[in-house]
Amino acid sequence: MAGRGDPPEGTPEGLPGGEDEYRAVVFDEAFVRAAHLQEYSARERMGEHAIAVRSRPGPARRRGSGQALLLILLILFAFGTAVYLGLRNPYQPPPDQRAEPLTTTVVPLAPQGPVPGGDPARLLARSPAARYRPAAAGIDLPVAARTTHFSEGQVVIALSTAKDYLVASSLEPDVLAGRTVRPARLLLDPDQLAQFDRSVESPADDGRHAVAAWVIRFDPRQVAVAEPAPRVQGVLRFAETTPDTLDVTADHTFTYALRPADSAATAPASLFTVHRTLHFRFDREDLRMHRAELLTSTVEAGPQACGADTTGGLKPLLAGAGVPERSRPVLTDPYATDRPAAPALCGALAPAAQPGP
Repeated sequence: MAGRGDPPEGTPEGLPGGEDEYRAVVFDEAFVRAAHLQEYSARERMGEHAIAVRSRPGPARRRGSGQALLLILLILFAFGTAVYLGLRNPYQPPPDQRAEPLTTTVVPLAPQGPVPGGDPARLLARSPAARYRPAAAGIDLPVAARTTHFSEGQVVIALSTAKDYLVASSLEPDVLAGRTVRPARLLLDPDQLAQFDRSVESPADDGRHAVAAWVIRFDPRQVAVAEPAPRVQGVLRFAETTPDTLDVTADHTFTYALRPADSAATAPASLFTVHRTLHFRFDREDLRMHRAELLTSTVEAGPQACGADTTGGLKPLLAGAGVPERSRPVLTDPYATDRPAAPALCGALAPAAQPGP
Protein backbone atom coordinates (compact mmCIF):
# COMPACT_ATOMS: atom_id res chain seq x y z
CA MET A 1 0.00 0.00 0.00
CA ALA A 2 1.33 3.44 -0.94
CA GLY A 3 2.76 5.64 1.71
CA ARG A 4 0.92 8.65 3.04
CA GLY A 5 3.08 11.09 1.02
CA ASP A 6 3.18 9.06 -2.24
CA PRO A 7 0.75 9.33 -5.17
CA PRO A 8 -1.63 6.42 -5.71
CA GLU A 9 0.32 5.18 -8.73
CA GLY A 10 3.49 4.99 -6.69
CA THR A 11 6.68 6.87 -6.96
CA PRO A 12 7.40 8.00 -10.55
CA GLU A 13 10.54 6.89 -12.19
CA GLY A 14 13.30 9.35 -12.60
CA LEU A 15 16.19 10.32 -10.46
CA PRO A 16 17.23 8.12 -7.63
CA GLY A 17 14.61 8.18 -5.03
CA GLY A 18 11.88 8.57 -7.71
CA GLU A 19 12.02 12.44 -7.78
CA ASP A 20 11.12 14.14 -11.10
CA GLU A 21 14.19 15.85 -12.54
CA TYR A 22 12.12 18.94 -13.71
CA ARG A 23 10.10 19.30 -10.59
CA ALA A 24 12.38 22.02 -9.16
CA VAL A 25 12.49 24.05 -12.39
CA VAL A 26 10.30 27.14 -12.31
CA PHE A 27 9.80 29.26 -15.45
CA ASP A 28 9.00 32.70 -14.18
CA GLU A 29 7.34 35.32 -16.36
CA ALA A 30 10.56 37.23 -16.98
CA PHE A 31 12.21 34.09 -18.31
CA VAL A 32 9.33 33.38 -20.64
CA ARG A 33 9.33 36.96 -21.97
CA ALA A 34 13.06 36.78 -22.57
CA ALA A 35 12.86 33.62 -24.65
CA HIS A 36 14.00 34.16 -28.25
CA LEU A 37 12.54 30.98 -29.73
CA GLN A 38 8.91 30.08 -30.11
CA GLU A 39 7.63 26.74 -31.35
CA TYR A 40 5.53 26.87 -34.51
CA SER A 41 1.98 25.62 -34.32
CA ALA A 42 0.99 22.29 -35.90
CA ARG A 43 -0.40 24.01 -38.97
CA GLU A 44 2.78 26.06 -39.38
CA ARG A 45 4.87 22.82 -39.17
CA MET A 46 2.88 20.99 -41.89
CA GLY A 47 5.32 22.13 -44.52
CA GLU A 48 7.88 19.46 -45.37
CA HIS A 49 10.89 21.53 -44.72
CA ALA A 50 9.44 23.84 -42.12
CA ILE A 51 11.57 24.36 -39.09
CA ALA A 52 10.09 23.63 -35.74
CA VAL A 53 10.82 26.92 -34.10
CA ARG A 54 11.03 30.64 -34.97
CA SER A 55 12.68 33.57 -33.37
CA ARG A 56 10.52 35.71 -31.11
CA PRO A 57 10.81 39.48 -31.12
CA GLY A 58 13.76 40.21 -28.92
CA PRO A 59 13.68 42.45 -25.91
CA ALA A 60 15.78 45.09 -27.73
CA ARG A 61 12.79 46.27 -29.76
CA ARG A 62 10.60 46.47 -26.71
CA ARG A 63 13.37 48.20 -24.78
CA GLY A 64 13.67 50.75 -27.64
CA SER A 65 10.02 51.72 -27.44
CA GLY A 66 10.24 51.88 -23.66
CA GLN A 67 13.30 54.13 -23.81
CA ALA A 68 11.56 56.46 -26.29
CA LEU A 69 8.60 56.73 -23.94
CA LEU A 70 10.95 57.45 -21.04
CA LEU A 71 12.72 60.16 -23.06
CA ILE A 72 9.40 61.83 -23.88
CA LEU A 73 8.43 61.77 -20.22
CA LEU A 74 11.79 63.32 -19.25
CA ILE A 75 11.34 66.10 -21.83
CA LEU A 76 7.83 66.84 -20.60
CA PHE A 77 9.08 66.89 -17.02
CA ALA A 78 11.94 69.29 -17.88
CA PHE A 79 9.59 71.57 -19.80
CA GLY A 80 7.07 71.61 -16.96
CA THR A 81 9.83 72.37 -14.46
CA ALA A 82 11.07 75.30 -16.59
CA VAL A 83 7.57 76.72 -16.89
CA TYR A 84 7.00 76.37 -13.17
CA LEU A 85 10.29 78.05 -12.26
CA GLY A 86 9.60 80.79 -14.79
CA LEU A 87 6.27 81.53 -13.18
CA ARG A 88 7.69 81.41 -9.68
CA ASN A 89 10.83 83.44 -10.50
CA PRO A 90 10.24 85.54 -13.65
CA TYR A 91 13.17 87.54 -15.06
CA GLN A 92 13.19 91.02 -13.66
CA PRO A 93 14.78 93.62 -15.99
CA PRO A 94 16.90 96.36 -14.43
CA PRO A 95 14.66 99.02 -12.88
CA ASP A 96 14.14 102.20 -14.84
CA GLN A 97 16.53 104.74 -13.32
CA ARG A 98 15.08 108.08 -12.37
CA ALA A 99 16.32 110.90 -14.58
CA GLU A 100 18.40 113.66 -13.04
CA PRO A 101 17.43 117.34 -13.43
CA LEU A 102 18.96 119.16 -16.37
CA THR A 103 21.77 121.60 -15.58
CA THR A 104 21.66 124.64 -17.87
CA THR A 105 24.11 127.32 -18.95
CA VAL A 106 23.25 130.08 -21.43
CA VAL A 107 25.99 132.51 -22.44
CA PRO A 108 25.26 135.54 -24.67
CA LEU A 109 27.98 136.49 -27.14
CA ALA A 110 28.31 140.24 -27.74
CA PRO A 111 29.39 141.58 -31.14
CA GLN A 112 32.63 143.52 -31.54
CA GLY A 113 30.93 146.14 -33.70
CA PRO A 114 27.72 146.76 -35.67
CA VAL A 115 26.02 143.57 -36.82
CA PRO A 116 26.54 143.05 -40.59
CA GLY A 117 23.36 142.91 -42.70
CA GLY A 118 22.38 142.01 -46.24
CA ASP A 119 20.91 139.26 -48.37
CA PRO A 120 20.77 135.93 -46.48
CA ALA A 121 22.45 133.92 -49.23
CA ARG A 122 25.31 136.42 -49.54
CA LEU A 123 25.78 136.61 -45.78
CA LEU A 124 26.00 132.84 -45.52
CA ALA A 125 28.41 132.63 -48.43
CA ARG A 126 30.79 135.11 -46.73
CA SER A 127 30.64 133.47 -43.30
CA PRO A 128 32.12 130.30 -41.78
CA ALA A 129 28.65 128.76 -42.24
CA ALA A 130 29.30 128.62 -45.99
CA ARG A 131 30.84 125.18 -45.50
CA TYR A 132 28.05 124.00 -43.20
CA ARG A 133 25.29 121.81 -44.57
CA PRO A 134 21.60 122.77 -44.40
CA ALA A 135 19.30 121.61 -41.61
CA ALA A 136 19.34 117.94 -40.56
CA ALA A 137 21.89 117.08 -43.26
CA GLY A 138 24.48 118.80 -41.07
CA ILE A 139 23.90 116.38 -38.18
CA ASP A 140 25.91 113.29 -39.08
CA LEU A 141 25.64 110.04 -37.16
CA PRO A 142 29.00 108.46 -36.36
CA VAL A 143 29.74 104.85 -37.19
CA ALA A 144 27.97 102.83 -34.51
CA ALA A 145 29.63 99.90 -32.76
CA ARG A 146 28.57 97.61 -29.96
CA THR A 147 29.81 98.34 -26.46
CA THR A 148 30.40 95.92 -23.61
CA HIS A 149 26.73 95.75 -22.59
CA PHE A 150 24.87 97.37 -25.52
CA SER A 151 24.38 96.05 -29.03
CA GLU A 152 25.14 98.01 -32.17
CA GLY A 153 21.41 98.40 -32.74
CA GLN A 154 20.93 99.98 -29.31
CA VAL A 155 23.78 102.41 -29.98
CA VAL A 156 22.12 103.39 -33.28
CA ILE A 157 18.85 104.04 -31.41
CA ALA A 158 20.62 106.31 -28.91
CA LEU A 159 22.38 108.30 -31.64
CA SER A 160 19.22 108.58 -33.74
CA THR A 161 17.18 109.78 -30.76
CA ALA A 162 19.81 112.42 -29.96
CA LYS A 163 19.70 113.61 -33.58
CA ASP A 164 15.90 113.69 -33.52
CA TYR A 165 16.03 115.89 -30.42
CA LEU A 166 18.49 118.28 -32.09
CA VAL A 167 16.23 118.57 -35.11
CA ALA A 168 13.08 119.02 -33.00
CA SER A 169 14.64 121.62 -30.68
CA SER A 170 16.93 123.53 -33.08
CA LEU A 171 15.56 123.23 -36.62
CA GLU A 172 11.77 122.78 -36.45
CA PRO A 173 10.27 126.01 -37.92
CA ASP A 174 7.37 126.20 -35.45
CA VAL A 175 9.77 125.75 -32.53
CA LEU A 176 12.12 128.47 -33.82
CA ALA A 177 9.15 130.80 -34.26
CA GLY A 178 8.01 130.25 -30.66
CA ARG A 179 4.72 128.65 -31.63
CA THR A 180 5.29 125.25 -29.98
CA VAL A 181 7.72 123.15 -27.99
CA ARG A 182 5.87 119.87 -28.41
CA PRO A 183 8.28 118.15 -30.88
CA ALA A 184 11.12 118.39 -28.35
CA ARG A 185 8.94 117.59 -25.33
CA LEU A 186 7.81 114.30 -26.87
CA LEU A 187 11.40 113.04 -26.88
CA LEU A 188 12.16 113.68 -23.21
CA ASP A 189 12.22 111.22 -20.32
CA PRO A 190 8.94 111.61 -18.36
CA ASP A 191 10.91 112.40 -15.19
CA GLN A 192 12.10 115.65 -16.82
CA LEU A 193 8.77 116.88 -18.16
CA ALA A 194 7.90 118.87 -15.02
CA GLN A 195 11.23 120.72 -15.21
CA PHE A 196 10.76 121.30 -18.94
CA ASP A 197 7.22 122.66 -18.50
CA ARG A 198 8.30 125.01 -15.72
CA SER A 199 11.17 126.27 -17.90
CA VAL A 200 8.72 127.08 -20.68
CA GLU A 201 6.01 128.60 -18.47
CA SER A 202 8.16 130.31 -15.81
CA PRO A 203 11.75 130.53 -17.02
CA ALA A 204 14.38 131.52 -14.46
CA ASP A 205 18.11 132.17 -14.45
CA ASP A 206 18.82 129.53 -11.81
CA GLY A 207 20.81 126.96 -13.77
CA ARG A 208 17.75 124.72 -14.08
CA HIS A 209 14.95 126.55 -15.90
CA ALA A 210 16.32 128.46 -18.90
CA VAL A 211 14.12 127.58 -21.85
CA ALA A 212 16.99 128.35 -24.25
CA ALA A 213 18.81 125.34 -22.83
CA TRP A 214 15.99 123.05 -23.95
CA VAL A 215 14.98 124.58 -27.30
CA ILE A 216 16.15 127.35 -29.63
CA ARG A 217 13.36 129.81 -30.20
CA PHE A 218 12.99 133.50 -30.96
CA ASP A 219 10.41 136.05 -29.92
CA PRO A 220 8.04 136.18 -32.93
CA ARG A 221 7.20 139.79 -32.08
CA GLN A 222 10.81 140.80 -32.66
CA VAL A 223 12.44 138.29 -35.00
CA ALA A 224 11.55 136.25 -38.09
CA VAL A 225 13.61 133.50 -39.67
CA ALA A 226 14.70 134.69 -43.14
CA GLU A 227 16.28 131.46 -44.36
CA PRO A 228 14.18 128.32 -43.87
CA ALA A 229 17.19 125.99 -43.68
CA PRO A 230 19.66 126.90 -40.92
CA ARG A 231 23.23 125.75 -41.50
CA VAL A 232 24.64 123.12 -39.13
CA GLN A 233 27.98 121.54 -38.34
CA GLY A 234 29.07 119.34 -35.45
CA VAL A 235 29.68 115.88 -34.06
CA LEU A 236 27.94 113.19 -32.01
CA ARG A 237 29.90 110.91 -29.68
CA PHE A 238 28.76 107.92 -27.64
CA ALA A 239 30.12 105.95 -24.70
CA GLU A 240 28.88 103.31 -22.27
CA THR A 241 29.00 104.76 -18.76
CA THR A 242 27.50 101.86 -16.79
CA PRO A 243 26.21 98.42 -17.75
CA ASP A 244 22.73 99.96 -17.96
CA THR A 245 23.38 103.44 -19.43
CA LEU A 246 24.64 104.90 -22.70
CA ASP A 247 25.78 108.53 -22.96
CA VAL A 248 25.72 110.64 -26.12
CA THR A 249 27.37 114.05 -26.42
CA ALA A 250 26.20 116.44 -29.15
CA ASP A 251 28.43 119.40 -30.02
CA HIS A 252 26.98 121.49 -32.86
CA THR A 253 26.99 125.03 -34.23
CA PHE A 254 23.81 126.38 -35.82
CA THR A 255 23.70 129.50 -37.98
CA TYR A 256 20.37 131.23 -38.61
CA ALA A 257 19.53 134.08 -41.00
CA LEU A 258 17.13 136.48 -39.24
CA ARG A 259 15.11 139.60 -40.09
CA PRO A 260 13.04 141.99 -37.99
CA ALA A 261 9.51 140.70 -37.46
CA ASP A 262 6.85 141.98 -39.88
CA SER A 263 9.52 143.44 -42.17
CA ALA A 264 9.52 143.12 -45.93
CA ALA A 265 11.37 140.26 -47.54
CA THR A 266 13.87 142.78 -48.89
CA ALA A 267 14.82 144.05 -45.44
CA PRO A 268 18.47 143.36 -44.53
CA ALA A 269 19.01 140.07 -42.79
CA SER A 270 21.70 139.17 -40.26
CA LEU A 271 23.27 135.97 -39.04
CA PHE A 272 22.80 134.54 -35.57
CA THR A 273 25.09 131.78 -34.31
CA VAL A 274 24.27 129.24 -31.60
CA HIS A 275 26.80 126.76 -30.26
CA ARG A 276 25.02 123.96 -28.37
CA THR A 277 26.64 121.22 -26.30
CA LEU A 278 24.14 118.67 -25.04
CA HIS A 279 24.87 115.65 -22.86
CA PHE A 280 22.26 112.89 -23.25
CA ARG A 281 21.85 109.77 -21.16
CA PHE A 282 19.86 106.66 -22.15
CA ASP A 283 18.88 103.74 -19.96
CA ARG A 284 17.34 100.61 -21.45
CA GLU A 285 13.79 101.87 -21.02
CA ASP A 286 14.69 105.13 -22.77
CA LEU A 287 16.07 103.15 -25.70
CA ARG A 288 12.93 101.03 -25.85
CA MET A 289 10.64 104.08 -25.74
CA HIS A 290 12.76 106.26 -28.10
CA ARG A 291 13.28 109.06 -25.60
CA ALA A 292 16.22 110.86 -24.00
CA GLU A 293 17.38 112.24 -20.69
CA LEU A 294 19.25 115.55 -20.84
CA LEU A 295 21.99 115.88 -18.23
CA THR A 296 23.63 119.18 -19.19
CA SER A 297 23.02 121.87 -21.79
CA THR A 298 25.44 124.69 -22.60
CA VAL A 299 24.39 127.34 -25.10
CA GLU A 300 26.58 130.16 -26.41
CA ALA A 301 24.64 132.43 -28.75
CA GLY A 302 25.14 135.79 -30.42
CA PRO A 303 25.15 138.51 -31.34
CA GLN A 304 23.36 139.46 -28.13
CA ALA A 305 23.89 142.19 -25.59
CA CYS A 306 25.62 141.27 -22.38
CA GLY A 307 23.10 141.18 -19.59
CA ALA A 308 20.21 140.38 -21.91
CA ASP A 309 17.62 138.18 -20.25
CA THR A 310 17.83 135.00 -22.32
CA THR A 311 16.10 132.67 -19.88
CA GLY A 312 12.79 132.88 -21.75
CA GLY A 313 14.32 132.88 -25.24
CA LEU A 314 17.23 134.30 -27.18
CA LYS A 315 17.43 138.06 -27.93
CA PRO A 316 19.34 138.49 -31.18
CA LEU A 317 20.83 141.84 -32.20
CA LEU A 318 19.77 142.36 -35.81
CA ALA A 319 21.45 144.02 -38.78
CA GLY A 320 23.07 147.36 -37.94
CA ALA A 321 22.67 147.00 -34.16
CA GLY A 322 25.57 147.09 -31.77
CA VAL A 323 26.40 147.36 -28.10
CA PRO A 324 28.08 150.24 -26.27
CA GLU A 325 31.81 149.90 -25.79
CA ARG A 326 31.44 149.79 -22.04
CA SER A 327 29.06 146.81 -22.18
CA ARG A 328 31.33 144.61 -24.25
CA PRO A 329 32.87 141.73 -22.37
CA VAL A 330 36.40 142.21 -21.10
CA LEU A 331 38.96 139.49 -21.66
CA THR A 332 39.92 137.97 -18.34
CA ASP A 333 43.47 137.02 -17.44
CA PRO A 334 43.28 133.55 -15.85
CA TYR A 335 46.45 134.31 -13.84
CA ALA A 336 45.19 137.60 -12.41
CA THR A 337 44.58 137.69 -8.66
CA ASP A 338 42.13 140.59 -8.71
CA ARG A 339 39.44 139.02 -10.86
CA PRO A 340 35.84 139.58 -9.76
CA ALA A 341 34.45 136.76 -7.65
CA ALA A 342 31.41 136.30 -9.91
CA PRO A 343 32.10 137.54 -13.44
CA ALA A 344 29.14 138.07 -15.72
CA LEU A 345 28.32 135.17 -17.99
CA CYS A 346 28.96 136.91 -21.29
CA GLY A 347 31.39 136.21 -24.09
CA ALA A 348 32.67 137.98 -27.17
CA LEU A 349 31.45 136.89 -30.58
CA ALA A 350 34.57 136.31 -32.65
CA PRO A 351 34.74 138.54 -35.72
CA ALA A 352 35.34 135.42 -37.82
CA ALA A 353 31.83 134.22 -36.90
CA GLN A 354 30.33 137.17 -38.76
CA PRO A 355 30.22 137.70 -42.53
CA GLY A 356 33.25 139.34 -44.06
CA PRO A 357 33.18 142.34 -46.37
